[in-house]
Amino acid sequence: MELMDIKKLKVTELRSKLKEVGLDTRGLKAELVDRLWSALKPGPGGEESEVKRHNDSSLTASTLTEKVEDRAPSSSSSKAGVTAPCKEDCTREFTDTATQTEPSVTTPQPGSEAESESVRGNQVEKGMGEDPGEDSTALSSEEMGRGRAFYEFKEEIRYKRAKSPQPVLEREEAEKEDEDKVKLDPYGSHLHFEIGPDGSYGQPRFWAQFPSLWSGCRLTHGVLQGRVGFEVRLERKLLPTQLEEQEAMEPYGLRVGWSVSDTSLLLGEDDLSFAYDRHGNKMSGGKGEEFGEPLSEGDIVGCYASFATDGAVQLSFHKNGRFIGVAFSIGATVLQGRPLFPHVFCKSCAVRFLLDPTAPPWYPCPPGFTMLAALPPGQKVRATVAPSSRAQCEVLLMVGLPGSGKSHWSRIHMKQHPEKRYKLLGTEELLTCMISGGTRDCKLQQASQCLTDLIKVAAQTPGNYILNQCNILFSARRHKLQLFTGFKRRVVVIFPSATEWKRRLLQHQMNDREQIPETALLKLQLSCSLPEQQSDLLEELQYIELPQEQAQTLLQEYKDQARRLLPPVPKQDKKRPRLPKKRPYHHGPPPSHRIQWSGINAWNDTRLSTVPWSQQPRYWNVAYQDQGYYYNRGFGYSGYEGYW
Repeated sequence: MELMDIKKLKVTELRSKLKEVGLDTRGLKAELVDRLWSALKPGPGGEESEVKRHNDSSLTASTLTEKVEDRAPSSSSSKAGVTAPCKEDCTREFTDTATQTEPSVTTPQPGSEAESESVRGNQVEKGMGEDPGEDSTALSSEEMGRGRAFYEFKEEIRYKRAKSPQPVLEREEAEKEDEDKVKLDPYGSHLHFEIGPDGSYGQPRFWAQFPSLWSGCRLTHGVLQGRVGFEVRLERKLLPTQLEEQEAMEPYGLRVGWSVSDTSLLLGEDDLSFAYDRHGNKMSGGKGEEFGEPLSEGDIVGCYASFATDGAVQLSFHKNGRFIGVAFSIGATVLQGRPLFPHVFCKSCAVRFLLDPTAPPWYPCPPGFTMLAALPPGQKVRATVAPSSRAQCEVLLMVGLPGSGKSHWSRIHMKQHPEKRYKLLGTEELLTCMISGGTRDCKLQQASQCLTDLIKVAAQTPGNYILNQCNILFSARRHKLQLFTGFKRRVVVIFPSATEWKRRLLQHQMNDREQIPETALLKLQLSCSLPEQQSDLLEELQYIELPQEQAQTLLQEYKDQARRLLPPVPKQDKKRPRLPKKRPYHHGPPPSHRIQWSGINAWNDTRLSTVPWSQQPRYWNVAYQDQGYYYNRGFGYSGYEGYW
């Protein structure tokens, strides 16, 4: 397909073709054309050049570091002289997005916090999409160093034109589930892991849009005694052929094994997490060793745990019924009486467990072993049960500027309340699930896009969540809180003093090796708004650092300083041509003809005052026919009430 043929395609056709090859379908038409052409054109420029071009096309010019919607931490300070030309439409996406109004949203009441923040946000954001007064050259991608805040704010702006979410109806209580039935546990899995209706089949939820994202899940029951096993089949690969053929990218991945309930869902990355992976390696604590044979589509892995009387355990693996060997020997002092749960961790592939207690195993068990699903209730340990209704769930919405300490506070809060089993939804958490392939910039972009979809999934899945983003725009906060209607909604504001924020920001930039340009910080401060108590949006508002009054005062100082230091946004010389408004249908001649209406049935003319209405001439039917005035039989002369 030639470039001219691609340009002739409609947006829906472009997105359909991009979806077929497993690429991102978001953006304007120019970006979609560029992305599809880069993916289809022959030669070695392939995927790497497409990703780079897509990333570059969504940024502005010299001000790549200074566009507030787009700006984020940068890997190094801006340096003069290292520039590159900017594409003509590189700012179009953010200009259009930032100036859109929100459809289907209730108009805030005058004087309310919603109205004041909305007005402030619109005033700031209308000047943030495009700044003609700035230099028209662009820093290189390495010089700019786009980071987490850039992509988070890019997604946050999208909420300005998002429709208000519809309230989620509480699911009717189905028949009480059998607590002893072993199945994949939605409460013990990533939100981006999708479980089949029977509870034995699972796969990554966003495998087509984000193929590098790993997803993990445990079973509902574990063991801490006896000789127990389970079987998993690598059902099928999910990656499109175009991406699978690329040698630089691992086409799919699978890890199967055991873990304790308080470790992460990244199987094999923690000390008490033990896995056998697709390449035939054994993994624990993030370290891998050669162990067995590689896995392919259709292979069946048998995982067996043999507990000794003192609590020690040996973990062994089988492939297609053949014994591979004992991979791990764990002492009783290491487990400390904690049960082991079957665990799967996969990327771009689907898996199936054999969990029917009446069905024979796919391959015969080793002598003396019993399948987990067939164990009597007393020998299985049930994992924590998920909340049964939205009213029992809680969501914490973090608010704060980049580097203010939101992630640090969230992790401490999770450790202080382990019984709530919070799921932390943030860009960094998703980055840990992209453990192979791709550059950090590409991963950040995908993680921020995936997070937007995950928040919608979380709002429909019972559990406790922490939304770890900046959330400095009122429109973004409102949309997310409306999604979680029925939850206990808490807003936590992290707003430290100016000196403390500067210290934390410097530490954050040193740890992540990403530096936020000063101009970008000024624009972020200018666009920021702090929440106030609103009974219809939240149940609790908490300011962790400065009290609310002091935080509002300090934020106003930030805004005043930013307005002084930032260059003014020049007014556009050319105005958009106004489209002609549709003229209303009037009763009769317009007021400009100075013909006064003296009553319902007659003109102000003595010659017609005595003539019956049916015999009076219809002057206006002919004289003003081309102006659109006519008589409506059903409603009379309509549309002209405003003139009297």
